[in-house]
Amino acid sequence: MTEIIGVRFKNVGKIYYFDPAGIAFTTGEHVIVETTRGVECGEVVMPAHEVENNQLNQPLKSVLRLATVEDMQHLRENTHKEKEAFRICLKKIAEHGLAMKLIDTEYTFDNNKVLFYFTADGRIDFRELVKDLASIFRTRIELRQIGVRDEAKMLGGLGVCGKPFCCNTFLGDFQPVSIKMAKEQGLSLNPTKISGACGRLMCCLKFEENAYSDLIKNTPKIGATVETPEGRGTVSEVHLLKGELKVRMDKEPDAPPKVFQKDVLKPSKNHNFKHSESKNKDTANGSQKSEHSHNRHSSKKKR
Repeated sequence: MTEIIGVRFKNVGKIYYFDPAGIAFTTGEHVIVETTRGVECGEVVMPAHEVENNQLNQPLKSVLRLATVEDMQHLRENTHKEKEAFRICLKKIAEHGLAMKLIDTEYTFDNNKVLFYFTADGRIDFRELVKDLASIFRTRIELRQIGVRDEAKMLGGLGVCGKPFCCNTFLGDFQPVSIKMAKEQGLSLNPTKISGACGRLMCCLKFEENAYSDLIKNTPKIGATVETPEGRGTVSEVHLLKGELKVRMDKEPDAPPKVFQKDVLKPSKNHNFKHSESKNKDTANGSQKSEHSHNRHSSKKKR
């Protein structure tokens, strides 16, 4: 077992794990740690707790120290520098006539690097731009191309539901979303209705995927034959969340379907019997064919 704490460097960014080095940190405190990008200042979002060694990427780096008042002042100064760097980079992009959209600017805590995040339709030759920026800021420059989902996460906004973007408020990592999830939830497959402001499938489709998958497994499908308290019928419509099914009764085929709760329905015995009977017939036929084939091969061997 290893003791760790969770540290986040952005408001809704990924959580990284560090060794507290025996120091008791509380949630909300800022700490100075060493990362692959250099020395950084992050916020403790997970208090110290123990996890299995095989769940961690070794080696685990230790927290250097608790952030001081001077460190927090330095962070605020970097925020002002980032706004100025953003303005300068916009100007230089226009001068070079590059087809790219600048999204955000970030200074590392030790000021050894300035990162510029941008989006573009294809590959951009920004070598001359990097040279201009390096001559202005006198430090390492990194231009990083990001996707539309990352852009939405950085900029924020309101979704089609009227609430702030999930990715900008509480989602640390993006989860894979597929059109299958929309089908299972009975949503319209119109791209404009199931896509977010970023143009990709809405992240919220993932939230209820497990619940819908469990409901689908335990609910008769449309077209299934079921036994109801009023007789046998065929399922014509399903409301998964309500647990209601509309069943067209066999004795009243022309009448409107009746609504039943899922709990009072049972699979049709005749339906299951036919299914199992046909299955047994197939099995028997398969056995006969196999036996016939075996006898034929045996007769060939005797010849």
